[in-house]
Amino acid sequence: MAGLRDIDGHPTWVEDRGGRGAPLLLLHGGLSNSDALLDSIGPGLSDQYRVIAFDRRGHGYTADTEAEFHYDDMAREAVRVIEQVSGFPAYLVGWSDGGIIALLVALARPELVAKLVVIGANYHVDGIAPVEMDPGTPALQELGRSYAERSPDGPAHFEEVVRKYLRLMSSEPTLTTADVARIQQPVLVMAGDDDLVTLPHTISLYQALPNGQLAVVPGASHGLPLEQPAMVSSIILQFLAAEGPPRTLMPIRRAHAADTIGL
Repeated sequence: MAGLRDIDGHPTWVEDRGGRGAPLLLLHGGLSNSDALLDSIGPGLSDQYRVIAFDRRGHGYTADTEAEFHYDDMAREAVRVIEQVSGFPAYLVGWSDGGIIALLVALARPELVAKLVVIGANYHVDGIAPVEMDPGTPALQELGRSYAERSPDGPAHFEEVVRKYLRLMSSEPTLTTADVARIQQPVLVMAGDDDLVTLPHTISLYQALPNGQLAVVPGASHGLPLEQPAMVSSIILQFLAAEGPPRTLMPIRRAHAADTIGL
C-alpha cells in the first residue's frame, strides 16, 4: 500500500509493504528517495518484517516547502510516521542522512525504537570526507534523473533542493560522542571501506555506543546498500534476530557482559 498521507500537516508519500513481522522503517539518504532502499535491501527484509518507508519533504514523491532542511525537522517527520503508520517500538534502518535521523529519533523518543541500523552515517558534520558535488558528477546526475521522475515540484526544483542539502551537510549534524552514548538500544553501525563518512569517524560512532556493533564491508563505497544489497540484508537480519548482547569467545570491550561464552 502506497500513497500520500498527512504527516504533520504535509502530504507525505508513505509505502507500507505489509507483512506480519515487527515494523521496520527504512530511512533513505539525502537527495534520494524511499525506492532506493525498498528496491535494494527491502526485498531481503520483507519476509520477516513489515517494511515501511516514506519520502521526506522535498524528496521523492513528497513535495518541498519553502523551509530550509534541518535534521531535527526530518527526525520529527520520522517520529510522526512511526506514531501514525508503523506503530512502535519499530526497527529503524537508515542510510546516510537516514542514519543520522535514526540516531536523532532514538535520542528524542527512545520508546519508539527497538534496534537501529545506521549505514554510512555521521553524527557530526566533521565526519564527512571532502566530496565533489558538481552538477556534472555521475552520482548527482543520477540523483537528478530520479528526482525528475518523481517530484511533484518538477525537475527544475532539483537545483533548489541541492542548494538546501549542501547547506545542511555543511552545518549539521553537531552531535557529540557524549550525545551518542545516551542511546541505549542495540545499534549496528555499517559502512563501506571507502565510504564518504571517514573510517575514524565511523569507528568513533561505534565506540561511543553502549550497545554498538560494527560492520565495515570490503569493496564498498557510500552506496553500500545499492552495491551489495544481499550482504547488507543478511547482516541486518542477523543483527535484528539476535537476542541479548553478542556472545563471543574472547570479549574485550564487551568483557563486562554477563552472558559471554566461557573458555
